[in-house]
Amino acid sequence: MDAIEILKQLKDKGVRFTPQRQAILEFLLGTTSHPTADEIYHHVKAKFPGVSLGTIYNTLNMLKVHGHLLELSYGDMSSRFDGNPQNHYHIVCSKCGKVVDFHRPLIDIAQEAQEKSGFTILGHRLELYGICPECNKSEMLN
Repeated sequence: MDAIEILKQLKDKGVRFTPQRQAILEFLLGTTSHPTADEIYHHVKAKFPGVSLGTIYNTLNMLKVHGHLLELSYGDMSSRFDGNPQNHYHIVCSKCGKVVDFHRPLIDIAQEAQEKSGFTILGHRLELYGICPECNKSEMLN
């Protein structure tokens, strides 16, 4: 879904959209880098110097609540955000923290987990950890 379609859906739900919010959404849809809120803030601030970090967080939360982005939390208080809200897998570099998408068919495990545990399964997240090519290369140079 592109920014225009998402904006229309949100406007139909009564969500007010400012140029700053649109810039945040367009940045997320146009990157595969899984940026932090701070990275998004610095990008949007270049276009809109008056934008606040609060606007960034409020917009990210609103987009998450409405199902238009994924928040990837890693326990270090620096969530990363993914403009692709469809469930998919990620690979995380254990050295630099870079996150990349890993595309493959999803593992169909939810039904089995629900039956065996009694939990109502709402979703799952699979992440692989390793060292990215850039970190591997710099490690070989040292």
